[in-house]
Amino acid sequence: MSRTDAPVPSDAPKRVLVLDDDRFVLGVLEEMLGEVGRYHVATEADARDALARLDEHRPDVMICDLVLPDMDGIEFLQAAAGQGFRGKVVLITGYDDGLREAATDLARALGLQVAGAFRKPIGAEQLRRAVEC
Repeated sequence: MSRTDAPVPSDAPKRVLVLDDDRFVLGVLEEMLGEVGRYHVATEADARDALARLDEHRPDVMICDLVLPDMDGIEFLQAAAGQGFRGKVVLITGYDDGLREAATDLARALGLQVAGAFRKPIGAEQLRRAVEC
């Protein structure tokens, strides 16, 4: 059994990976997650680093900004799905509903479970519901 296949105790906190190139937003989301539930939170500001460490993070849920400088969120989701990630995804962006809807459709076509697609800034209750669903 590989490390990524190791069973996780049912009472263990969900593992959440937050990907956003804005370190302030990373801090806010990490703090919000701490306030709304019991989670093991990892943050990444660089999509390529996040992909390289995906097996290490082993997230149950990824919160992903769709607009990233070197690799956009869609490209990141394609690569994560290609690496076998099948957890839940929460999409966030400052852009309009059309982009969020298109990204949601694409993520689902890649076999990812989209728990929500939200406009920044996301509210604490929206975040809690998305991560818990």
